[in-house]
Amino acid sequence: MISWRAATVVSRGATWPGAVELQVRTDDGAELRALAHPPLVGDPRPGDRVLLNVSAQVRGLGTGGYALVVALPDRLPPDPPSGPGHLVKARYTPLQAMVLGVDEQESAHHALLADADDLGGMPVVVADLHSALPAVVAGARSAAEAAGRPAPRVVYVMTDGGALPAWFSRTVAGLRDAGWLEACVTVGQAFGGDLEAVTVHTGLLAARHVLAADLVVVAQGPGNLGTGTRWGFSGVAAGEAVNAAATLGGRAVASLRVSGADPRERHRGVSHHSLTAYGRVALAPADVVVPVAAPEDGSDPARATLLARVHEQARALVAPSGRHRLVEVPAGALLRDALVSSPVRLSTMGRGLDADPEAFLAAAAAGVHAASLVPGADAAP
Repeated sequence: MISWRAATVVSRGATWPGAVELQVRTDDGAELRALAHPPLVGDPRPGDRVLLNVSAQVRGLGTGGYALVVALPDRLPPDPPSGPGHLVKARYTPLQAMVLGVDEQESAHHALLADADDLGGMPVVVADLHSALPAVVAGARSAAEAAGRPAPRVVYVMTDGGALPAWFSRTVAGLRDAGWLEACVTVGQAFGGDLEAVTVHTGLLAARHVLAADLVVVAQGPGNLGTGTRWGFSGVAAGEAVNAAATLGGRAVASLRVSGADPRERHRGVSHHSLTAYGRVALAPADVVVPVAAPEDGSDPARATLLARVHEQARALVAPSGRHRLVEVPAGALLRDALVSSPVRLSTMGRGLDADPEAFLAAAAAGVHAASLVPGADAAP
């Protein structure tokens, strides 16, 4: 089940909170890019022996092309200082981690969250892919700026359908550094956020009541598991996140997974992931946001055709056919400029903004609409 390699660290590369890139040489002489999470395994240095999990490389799968450091067998890190916290994440795996949950009894916030039950209408943008996160935030900030309002306080609730450690995400680190993201809350089996929570529900409540979020984005971490079947994909949890937001009195905003460049027909226009998650799994109504062509798009018939297809597919999700509400947001030059201003690289399934602009415009449009739902957003600036 695991393909192992032993190697020696040759050099260190880029670092960001919770992660360090390495160049390693295996015992059989192969050079590999590796990634270590120092809070889990210690901080590797050149010359250190490391044990690697190379299963994804052997199978030609994702993980950003990295071999993953499992241990430094000759230089084990010291035990962490004793302290509160008994939430175990990545439970019963060799790298299970014990953390302090924002919602557990030893937390300073336990009393606040013990009976918390209401998000007070806070907008909650739900997305399938992690790559939607910077685009949603860009759209929300652009809308606030256009209205003469301060940028909303955005919190990211990271679910466990993709990467489990939030440290894997350069996007989260970059958005935090730029001041675009207030905090990350990791829920379920995911860990490494600014706050840890047991469920999406308590993650949302912590975002609202502990972190004073104006707006929350819920999406899985980097990576996405799909099998080419109707139900076998990790993004199905997006529908459950809509239910959680609605149950707690939030305003669910469904960000559509859209593509004009994916070679797979099931992901062209609106992906079948969105149609299934929002059309079949989500039992509570949400605002389904659709980007619509701007006047300047008249000279690009292919783009206009794609957006028309997206609009038509989205209609299957909204009344009278479905339970959701259709919201149209112009996808014009201002929205594209907002995406260009992102402090982190925009990439989805290996495609950037120029290669698949509608993927990011759809997410940014959801952010625009969510910003309009922030309490006080309709007041005169």
